[in-house]
Amino acid sequence: MNNKITTKEIVLGGLLLATGLILPMIFHLFGLTGQIALPMHIPVLIGGFLLSPSLALSLGIITPLVSSVLTGMPVLFPMAVIMMVELGTYALTASLLSGKMKMKIIPSLIGAMAAGRIAAGITVAALVALFGVKMNPVLYIKGAVIAGIPGIIIQLLFVPSIVYVLVNINNRAKSRQ
Repeated sequence: MNNKITTKEIVLGGLLLATGLILPMIFHLFGLTGQIALPMHIPVLIGGFLLSPSLALSLGIITPLVSSVLTGMPVLFPMAVIMMVELGTYALTASLLSGKMKMKIIPSLIGAMAAGRIAAGITVAALVALFGVKMNPVLYIKGAVIAGIPGIIIQLLFVPSIVYVLVNINNRAKSRQ
């Protein structure tokens, strides 16, 4: 089994990280908040389908952290911490389901989205227990899902399409070599 990370994967991960930093800013320019449109989730989920599990996980963890440090969005504690776990879980789960388990993209995407929300709820519960954060894990997840319905729809429509296009471009490039 070849676990070697390629330069191509590192470059793609960097581009997806940059997209994860820029996309929320663009959405905010048009008055769409992160909690509703979930713009940072899009490149992370795409990375889950195109990167190895370790790089996908890294992308999911690093994107909200770097965004928080550079832009202040999301606030580092507790939101960026929650998002680091949530997005890391999204990307890792998508990579494992689609890559290792060979599941189709839509079931993998839905599975990744569910796993990420569950991980976010567990993280909120841990933050409540360890740091006394004033949040209710169940209400947090319920609120995140309800507020994020537009973003979830965007993800279901665009992530599979973008992944399909990028995979086809990659396959055409390989066939020309």
